[in-house]
Amino acid sequence: MSRRVVITGLGAVTPLGTGVEKFWEGIKENKIGFSMIEHFDTERIGVKICGAVTDFDETAYYDYADCFDKKEARRMDRFTKFAVVAAHEAIKDAGSDFSDVDPYRAGVIVGSGIGGIDLTLSEHEKFLEKGPGRISVFFIPMMISNMAAGTISMKTGFRGANFDVSSACASGTHAIGEAFRKIKDGYLDVCIAGGTESTNEEFTLGGFANMKALSKSGDLSRASVPFDKERNGFVLGEGSGILVLEEYEHAKARGAKIYAEIGGYGATCDGYHMTSPMPTGEAAGMGMKIAMQEAGLTPSDVDYINAHGTSTGLNDKYETTAIKVAFGDEAENVKISSTKSMIGHLLGAAGAVEAVVCAKSIEEGFIHATVGYKVPDEECDLNYCTDGNINQEVRAVLSNSLGFGGHNATLCFKKVTD
Repeated sequence: MSRRVVITGLGAVTPLGTGVEKFWEGIKENKIGFSMIEHFDTERIGVKICGAVTDFDETAYYDYADCFDKKEARRMDRFTKFAVVAAHEAIKDAGSDFSDVDPYRAGVIVGSGIGGIDLTLSEHEKFLEKGPGRISVFFIPMMISNMAAGTISMKTGFRGANFDVSSACASGTHAIGEAFRKIKDGYLDVCIAGGTESTNEEFTLGGFANMKALSKSGDLSRASVPFDKERNGFVLGEGSGILVLEEYEHAKARGAKIYAEIGGYGATCDGYHMTSPMPTGEAAGMGMKIAMQEAGLTPSDVDYINAHGTSTGLNDKYETTAIKVAFGDEAENVKISSTKSMIGHLLGAAGAVEAVVCAKSIEEGFIHATVGYKVPDEECDLNYCTDGNINQEVRAVLSNSLGFGGHNATLCFKKVTD
C-alpha cells in the first residue's frame, strides 16, 4: 500500500513569535529573533546571545482542554508546553478534531534532542542540597523527552503510534519523516508530527561553547550568518514546530486546506565522526537523492533547499559539498537559504520549524533570504539567496537536517496536484 500524505495544519512557537502568523510575518520581514542573554551572567562562558521565545504566555492556554490548566502547567517542562501549544494551533488550523478517525489510526510523533534539561539541573541542585528524598515525584515524567508526544496524545485522544525521535539536530525532521511513512504505508490516517526544545540555560550553552560550536558575537545581526566566511558558530534557540499530516483522500473528502504534499524522505548516517559532518558529503547527499527519488523528482524539479545551515565552519562547508553531490550540475541553479539566520538553531525542533517554513513557501510562492550574509566564502559557492527575498512559484522544496552523530534527514515537500 502506498498513499499520498499532505500537510493540513501548522503550529509554531519560535524566537520570532508564538503562532504561525507572527512567525511567518517575521520571516517575510527578515527579522532577527535574537536577544542578549540576561537570565544569567554570561562572563563565564562568553556567549552573549540566544534565540529565546519571549512572548510565550502559558496563562493564555489555561482554558483550552487540549492544552493545560494552571495545575497541569506546573507539571510540564517548558519544552512540553511549547509542543502542546504548537499542536493546539496546528489542529485548529487543520479544521478538524479527527473524531471521525479510528483513534488507533491517529498518531503523535514528536522529536526532542535533549528534553527537560532545565528541570534536570534544578532537581539535581535540590538533590545535592537536601538529598534524594526531596526530588520531585514529577521529575522523571516531566524530564523525559518523549513526554511531549505523550502529553499531546492525552489531550487529543490519538492512540495510534506515539513516540519520540531523539537524533540530535535531526530529531524534528526524522519525526515528520517517520510520520509520513506511517501514513504512506497505511498504518495511520493522520499524525501530529514535529519537534520541540528548550535549553537556553548556562549549563547547555556552556557545553556547546566549550565545543567551539556557539557564536560569541555581541552583534545580533552578525551572530548567525550561515555560509558567510566570517561565520563563527550558531546561536542556540528554542521553540517548537508541529504539523498535522493527513492521508490525501481523507483530507480531500473533508475539504481541508492543504499546504503541501510530502513526497519523499531520506534518512542516512555519515558513520564518520561524533560532531563533524562527512567531508565528502556522500551520506547527506544520498539522503537528498533518496528523498527526491521517492517524490518522483529530479534535481531540476527542485526550486528551493531549506538548508541545515548552522553558521558553523564545517557544517556549512560540507552541506554545500553534499548539495553538489546530490544535485550535480543543477547545484548552481537551486536556491538555498537558512532559516537559522533569523531564529538560530533550535536543536531537536529545528527541522520541524523549518518544515513550517517549507509549507508556507510552497503555499505563498516565497523564498526567504539568508539574513545577515555579507562576506562570500569560496568554499560555500552556491546560491544562498543573499540578495533578498524571492517571490516565485515554488513547486518542490528539500529541507535538510544534520545531527551530531552523523544523522542526516531530508524531507521533500511539493505542491499538491490532483
